[in-house]
Amino acid sequence: QVQLVESGGGLVQAGGSLRLSCAASRSIASLRSMGWYRQPPGKQRELVVTDSYGSTNYADSVKGRFTISRNNAQNTLYLQMNSLKPEDTGVYYCNGQSAIGGTYWGQGTQVTVSS
Repeated sequence: QVQLVESGGGLVQAGGSLRLSCAASRSIASLRSMGWYRQPPGKQRELVVTDSYGSTNYADSVKGRFTISRNNAQNTLYLQMNSLKPEDTGVYYCNGQSAIGGTYWGQGTQVTVSS
């Protein structure tokens, strides 16, 4: 089991930046992949970015604006979000997947981008 706790969300104006963090209860280096998903208001959860053994996959809508990174020593995943747009508004979730098929989610952190 891995507990994931997100932080760093908030209210920001369009064009601004936020950095989300996801603290894990144990080593993230052993996980097959980690990533960020978001759920816009009234919509389904969607992929933002995943990182699997160093290979990243970004949603087209965030390419060039968002960057995923991790600090394995601190068991923390990050999402740097720049040039934010109102359509980036939503609840952002941290996700981890183990090599044997376990899937873990955080509780989510709200990001609101005002126009």
